Amino acid sequence: MSTIRRAAVLGSPIAHSLSPVLHRAAYDELGLAHWSYDRFDVDEAGLPGFVEGLDASWAGLSLTMPLKRAIIPLLDAVSGTAASVEAVNTVVFTEDGRRVGDNTDIPGMIAALRERGVEKTESAAVLGAGATASSALAALSDICTGPVTAYVRSRERGDEMRGWGERLGVDVRIADWADAQQALHAPLVIATTPAGATDALSGAVPATPGTLFDVLYEPWPTGLAAAWSARSGAVVGGLDLLVHQAVLQVEQMTGCSPAPLAAMRRAGEAALATR
Repeated sequence: MSTIRRAAVLGSPIAHSLSPVLHRAAYDELGLAHWSYDRFDVDEAGLPGFVEGLDASWAGLSLTMPLKRAIIPLLDAVSGTAASVEAVNTVVFTEDGRRVGDNTDIPGMIAALRERGVEKTESAAVLGAGATASSALAALSDICTGPVTAYVRSRERGDEMRGWGERLGVDVRIADWADAQQALHAPLVIATTPAGATDALSGAVPATPGTLFDVLYEPWPTGLAAAWSARSGAVVGGLDLLVHQAVLQVEQMTGCSPAPLAAMRRAGEAALATR
């Protein structure tokens, strides 16, 4: 008889998460009938108690906001990738009971861009300065050979992005959000802002745009992504990122590789179509 294995995504709010759809699709495709994947609304205050209450049936956790940093003190080890941005979105429980943290957002971004033909870029622009923006800088440290301009709303955010750039070895230059239209002329634009934040830029998309990576997946397309596509620019969306990072999570948690990327993407697309 197969041993029951459990995994889940934690965050607050969490009801919108597509992670259960993607992971369950992978389990179905891989024949892992004894695996389950759920979602739990857990905030920072409740995280230590939740983790301590897990039994030996648990294989792993996915973490979303606001837990990516809060989980770190509860872990036995953290990968270099996760440590580079002080953010963990994946925890794997080893056979000897250790809790090991990783960040699959960064390689997920790189894989999503590579899938659309972006292997290297001479420069890039990042819209926003939150947690996802630091992951974007980490991804750009691998593929960008020149400067990255970050468009931010405050001096404090600019200082944070400049600090991340120094840690990650990226030449980060800071620009004011009021000049964000200039970002759209970069060969690669990564939008890490909340829904609606870039809508005002839609009318400024250049005639021959480069590649836009918009990390949102709902609502989709965003106004900027729609305008970008209308100009025949290449667009990488939030679902691409979500699927690629989830593929890596499935492989780490189950030990099955490769995870079924196509089946996971189909499941995600079908779920979004019903919303």
